[in-house]
Amino acid sequence: MNVVIIGGDAAGMSAAMQVSRKRKDASITVLEKGGIYSYAQCGLPYFIGGEVDKSEELIARPVSFFREKAGIDARVFHEVTAVDAENKQVSGTDLNSGEPFSVDYDILLVATGAGSIFPPFEGRDLEGIHLLKTIPDAEAIVEDLKENVLNVTVIGGGYIGLEVAENLVKDGRKVRIIDLADRIGNVYDKEISEKIQEEAERNGIDLVLGESVTSFEGENGRVSKVVTDQGSYNADMVVVAIGVKPNTGFLEGTGVHLHPSGAVLVNPYMETNIPGIYAAGDCATQFHRVKQKDDFVPLGTHANKQGRIAGINMSGETKAFKGITGSSVMQFFDLTVGKTGISENEAKELGMDYEVIGYDAAAIAHYMPGNSPLFIRMMKDKTNDKLIGMQAIGKKGVDKRIDVAATAIYHGMTTEDMENLDISYAPPFNTAWDPVQQGARRL
Repeated sequence: MNVVIIGGDAAGMSAAMQVSRKRKDASITVLEKGGIYSYAQCGLPYFIGGEVDKSEELIARPVSFFREKAGIDARVFHEVTAVDAENKQVSGTDLNSGEPFSVDYDILLVATGAGSIFPPFEGRDLEGIHLLKTIPDAEAIVEDLKENVLNVTVIGGGYIGLEVAENLVKDGRKVRIIDLADRIGNVYDKEISEKIQEEAERNGIDLVLGESVTSFEGENGRVSKVVTDQGSYNADMVVVAIGVKPNTGFLEGTGVHLHPSGAVLVNPYMETNIPGIYAAGDCATQFHRVKQKDDFVPLGTHANKQGRIAGINMSGETKAFKGITGSSVMQFFDLTVGKTGISENEAKELGMDYEVIGYDAAAIAHYMPGNSPLFIRMMKDKTNDKLIGMQAIGKKGVDKRIDVAATAIYHGMTTEDMENLDISYAPPFNTAWDPVQQGARRL
């Protein structure tokens, strides 16, 4: 059985290892466009900020491990440009030699991830303008920061933009964030993102909101200004972090069905509509348990799970991906910010009959040293009392509450069910009524 996997990161190698363990008769070829396998993309901002000393620390397993320990034909710098679904063949270019290649398959997994969005701004080729998606991207930023870079502009106020901004400030840089939206962190409800904005401003970040970047200007071939539809701003360096899109363009003409986002549509077994072709990770859809439809939420946790499940099914066994609840958490200076389920805007878009409350709580008993406030927004479906979303922000205790809510949403629990949960309590760890249960009682 010839198994070909396009993409050597989380989803691709999770699948490859499953096939390697379960099908000793399988010949496994992995085609990776870059030179690094299985690395922690989520750790890149912390390498830029110096919390992670060496980029090698972000690599889970080197290419040599897969070749020598797992018997996988793990190729690097092999870019796939086409798939012939009828003749079961992939083709592309060996980027080292420039020569074309082709590989036949019996089973194919598309695990190509997502790439950074970089609009065709005038001046985008100037030195000092960076994207952040790979270890080489991060290494280039770190190297560039040595060039007397004091003022950095980050374009985009989402997860990556905020984490990059935080780490650059901690590294002693002056940072500006420019975002087309009228608030940063706008995947969160307004009451939460307002607190993120306050934390950004408290740490000296200059926020330019509601402006659209149009071009870059430079001096001696290096960026010196970011130009928007309303003004221009000096910059020694720019990091563009306005989102990602699935790497699926090479599937054109295959007949593989795509989501409006461009992600490959998959069923619970990671199968596409074309027999023998699977997809997983940031290039594929994820079924959202609250929305009850396919969604595109590219996160490393999903990629690892989907890759593992794809590999199990490619090996002849049967296992289903049960879907996501939309959980995430991030650090932003002294705050932790988390969410699970859907936001209020998403509930409106879905036409749901919902009720939402925002309330203050305490992470631990109020009389304990180190106590700090939490702000929580909790939302339920009024038709059945089920929890459908929760967001929280505070200095400590956010991750615990988000994970409790994520578990509740996954299992379709009502707010009454949540009141009855037996959640651990001792004054250094919690309040007698957990903050999540306090909200459940009020809804």
